[in-house]
Amino acid sequence: MFESLARRDGFESESWHQQALCTQTDPEAFFPDKGGSTREAKRICSSCEVRKECLDYALSHDQRFGIWGGLSPRERRRYERGAA
Repeated sequence: MFESLARRDGFESESWHQQALCTQTDPEAFFPDKGGSTREAKRICSSCEVRKECLDYALSHDQRFGIWGGLSPRERRRYERGAA
């Protein structure tokens, strides 16, 4: 997942993504179809040691799709409103 995103989004310098558990799993789980389950992605994120860095990246780069840092796009919007 992060290898292709790194090239597209330009975060080659981000070292946290090399430790992300999602790099060892099926990227499809992190970008489910509309109405699809996010359960597997969130389960993986829950035990990832770089979850906070992932979430920070998604928030600072306005990632509008996928599960990042264990949160869906809707959850990230709520998180940002609560943090502001």
